[in-house]
This record gives sequence, C-alpha cells and structure tokens, in this order.
Amino acid sequence: MAGKTYDIAVLKGDGIGPEVVEETLKVLEGLGTPDFNFTDSPCGAGCYLEQGNPLPKESVEACRRADAVLLGAMGLPHVRWPDGTEMRPQIDLRIELDLYAGVRPIYLYAAEHSPLKGLGAGDIDFVILRENVEGLFASMNGGIELRGEVAVDSMVITRSGTERVVRYAFELARRRGRDPMKVTCVDKANVFKSMAFFRRVFDEVGEAYPEIERDYAYVDALSMYLVQRPASYDVMVSENMYGDIISDLAAGLVGGLGMAPSGDIGEDSAVFQPSHGTAPDIA
Repeated sequence: MAGKTYDIAVLKGDGIGPEVVEETLKVLEGLGTPDFNFTDSPCGAGCYLEQGNPLPKESVEACRRADAVLLGAMGLPHVRWPDGTEMRPQIDLRIELDLYAGVRPIYLYAAEHSPLKGLGAGDIDFVILRENVEGLFASMNGGIELRGEVAVDSMVITRSGTERVVRYAFELARRRGRDPMKVTCVDKANVFKSMAFFRRVFDEVGEAYPEIERDYAYVDALSMYLVQRPASYDVMVSENMYGDIISDLAAGLVGGLGMAPSGDIGEDSAVFQPSHGTAPDIA
C-alpha cells in the first residue's frame, strides 16, 4: 500500500536562500520514502521588490494548508521599510501561523568545527527553545519613536504563551531522554518583572515533570557558561530575544550558523529553515 504523500510549501527566500533550498530538495527527493509534493510560493525581500509585499496572502495560505514548510534565508540589507528596519517575512510568518516554539538544536559533528579545545563529536548536544511570538519581538511592528529623540519597544510575556513553550521544553527533554534530563530557564529574573514572571510560570509547569531537573541561568551568565561548560546543558527555554542571541553564540561553538538548523513549531503548522542569513555578497 502506498504511503502518505506530504505536501511541503517551499519558500526559497533571498540571497543564497534559493541555492541552499534547491540542494535541500535534492536530498529530500533522494530519500525515496516518504513521498513529497513540493509547491513553490513567493516570499522575501525580492518578492517585495517585484510585488510590493514580502509575504503575500496566497503564500501564507499555502503554508497553512501544507503539512510542513521549507524556508530559505530571507531579507536583503538594502531592502528596508521606511523606518529603517529590514524586511523579515519569516518572522511575520511565525505570527500568522502561531509558531510559538523556536527550536534550535546545537550539535558538534566534528572536533575541528569547534573553537573550543578538547571536545569531540557529540560532546556538545543541547537544544535552545525560544518563545517565538511574544517577548520583545512582540513590539516589532508596534514600537514608537518620538521626535527623533526617544524610541521605545515593549516586552510582552503572557501566562498562556509561557506555559505552552515551557511545556514544550519539558516534553522535549523527556523525548531526548538524557541522563540527567534537565531544562534550564534562561532569563533576567533578577532585574525585570516580566522575567521573574516567566521564571515563576516555568516553575509551575515544571512541577508536572518531577523526573526532570529544573535549572536556572541569567542570560548574561549563560553566555559565559556556554563557552566554559557547554556539555552540561540539555534543553534551554527562554524569551524570544534572549533565545535569538544565545542561539547565535551556541552555533559558534559547533562551527557557525551554517551548522545550526532551526524549526518553528506550532499546533497546526511547522516551518523548517537554516539559521544563517542570506549572504548576498556570495549569492
């Protein structure tokens, strides 16, 4: 009996995005099973230059209908909104599809890939999980600038948003089955009320997983710990902006952003992409 055919929406992106995606499609097609049906949809800064919209409604709906989405790197430094920010339709897509869990696996495949001494393949193996649709990024389209003198963005942390991403983190640690299983809450709870709230909700959710160790790290200290003892981590969960920053640092430990895949996961949709940028200078 024939197996299921998976419908994959393909958004090739900008710069080196299309080239990387094309090679990825060759790999997927070479698997033999399962079967895939790939459908291209326009998206990205180049799409904006052609159509006036970096994320057409039709592309969003194609992603919504698909079993999964394959996304190429997006954005071009010279294509910006009037306020000076770059076009990042991949972030808009997270909001549209409510892709609340940003999953960044960090794995060392070969010792020579890491700038750290004394490590071998597999010695770095952890996952950074960032809340993907709120936090400081919730201010992306709503920050204010006053008379060229003051600019303000707001961080938004909700109970429901925090509960679901923290629950995802504990379930992920359970599936990974490390010894010991551990989830680290990455925050700045010593300074911000929003982060103290994030940590409190983390503890409340963690009570349902007594077999999994609860760990805590302030984001600035974690930047040091990742360099000093990366093997001591299993799953980390954080607010959006903090997760964005530590993901890049962590990728540097295993060879760079080209060695760091990314998944944006929601209840009904999932987007898979590289962590690297569009690199238009070499495209």
